[in-house]
Amino acid sequence: MKRNLYVSAAAAVVLMAGGPVAAASAATADSARTAPASAVARVDVDAGGAAAAALKHFPGVVESLDQDGAIWHVNVIGKDGVTNAELEVSATGAVTERNKDRDDNAAENARLVGAKITAAAAMKAALAAHPGTVVSVDWDDDNDNGSAPHWNVEVKAADGKTSNYDVSSTDGKVTVSSDDGGNDSDGNDDN
Repeated sequence: MKRNLYVSAAAAVVLMAGGPVAAASAATADSARTAPASAVARVDVDAGGAAAAALKHFPGVVESLDQDGAIWHVNVIGKDGVTNAELEVSATGAVTERNKDRDDNAAENARLVGAKITAAAAMKAALAAHPGTVVSVDWDDDNDNGSAPHWNVEVKAADGKTSNYDVSSTDGKVTVSSDDGGNDSDGNDDN
């Protein structure tokens, strides 16, 4: 009984001092001591959450994002178009900086930095057209086959099938990626 009272009081102090994130961390730490490992709650950050966490850590524009198990690898180009960072975002939203450097050729990144549609907006557009879970997003301005700069978004559908979609960097229009062979999750060729 006293232990529960102390834990409740500690949680109240944590909430007042550190907010909900600190409370979640404290609750997770306490439950890890008292509950079996399989019962410990795990926060899973989705692609949008990983992008937001990365941008909070290193302000700029997401260039690419992909999931590797419970870790998100996020590349961010600074708003100046010159600095960039390779970040990892854990399942809990913790950000680790793996590499940060300067690329003295800002012209290379000018289209990305100036794109009307961001990575976050591209993910939302792809999910609105094709429900599922985003597993990666990449900026593509290679001008392959005469294509304009766009986002490539990989979405995993509820049935486990993954499909690639191109999202226009100017208007957010979603089409099946030419790399996907027209195999979109709803069976229609959206080109």
